[in-house]
Amino acid sequence: MDRYTKLDGKRVLIWGYGREGKSSERFLREYCKPAEIAVFEGKREDIDESKYDCILKSPGIVMHEENPKYSSMTEIFLEEFRDQIIGITGTKGKSTTSSMLAHVLGDCLPRKVILLGNIGKPCLDYYGEIDEDTVIVFELSCHQLAHVRVSPHVAVFLNLFEEHLDYYGTMDRYFAAKCNITRFQKAGDSFFVGAQVPPIETAAKVTKITFGEAPEYHLQVLGEHNNYNADFVYRIATEVYGADAEAVKASLQTFTGLPHRLQRIGVKDGVTYYDDSISTIPNATIEALGSIPGAYSVIVGGMDRGIDYSALVQFIRENPQYRYILAYESGKRIYGEVSDCGWCCLVEDLAAAVAEAKRITPAGRACVLSPAAASYGYFKDFEERGNVFRELTGV
Repeated sequence: MDRYTKLDGKRVLIWGYGREGKSSERFLREYCKPAEIAVFEGKREDIDESKYDCILKSPGIVMHEENPKYSSMTEIFLEEFRDQIIGITGTKGKSTTSSMLAHVLGDCLPRKVILLGNIGKPCLDYYGEIDEDTVIVFELSCHQLAHVRVSPHVAVFLNLFEEHLDYYGTMDRYFAAKCNITRFQKAGDSFFVGAQVPPIETAAKVTKITFGEAPEYHLQVLGEHNNYNADFVYRIATEVYGADAEAVKASLQTFTGLPHRLQRIGVKDGVTYYDDSISTIPNATIEALGSIPGAYSVIVGGMDRGIDYSALVQFIRENPQYRYILAYESGKRIYGEVSDCGWCCLVEDLAAAVAEAKRITPAGRACVLSPAAASYGYFKDFEERGNVFRELTGV
């Protein structure tokens, strides 16, 4: 790829020095000729904005207002490659759908396909690998989308549930960030959106996909929600990229899923254990219990971000066939609503929850970790939570 010239001679500040901040610095040093590169990890009020021409903000840093001096690695990448990008967002399912789509396009197109973005692969790390024929599948979080001023050629918005209110404060702000996936699309672009997502003004051709109405794709991954994700993949691969329909269906059936997403991790003493640590909202836990064969016990709870648990509380009350093991702050809050249900119990932490699951789950049945809550404050991330769960089960 040619050198990036838009930042030549500019004074650039990298605000935030995690994985994306470090990637931004590598990109600036390898592909750009800025006058200055500085790194800052403090509060915004301590930034002297007058000293810089461009400030590259890392996605985890809260900033609600718009400011033209601020940009991001996501925006730079979208500006350079938007015509080659399929951008995928949604509250849940974006990593699985992105991976599934990259798998299918890689199988069915005679072109190079790259998967990157929020899935853990900083986009600018791939800057030098992209040619004009490359198809880019870009998983985009709300934080990455929040301040961009360009949208991808093909945009996907899978679903919308209450999430990240600790960051955005309101659902309106959260939804507004997600809307940037299509807000700047042009005529000739495509927007694939779940019918449950509220209307968004866009210049793109809109294709709505309704949960529960997809044909059966006979997947290896569990759950009606994954069949729904597969419908997006099938429609994009065949309608936008002209892939052979039967080849797409065959490829979908070879996709084996991602870790920590309804992942069957093994059997111990006759009990099958499933790791669904990616579950951070009530809907995901409800879906998990409906998807796992022989589900009996479920471990719920984590960081309390103040989201609405009424749907899960109602589900717990109406489904005594499962045993609900509640832990941590959100587990305590849920237990306060269901403590009169004999099929619920409250424990201190994940170790105590697994011990209780081992005690009560009969051989031949399944236990699932599906927390309906973030891991922060107790674990580094959902991956670590899932890995600790596996260790505790002994599978």
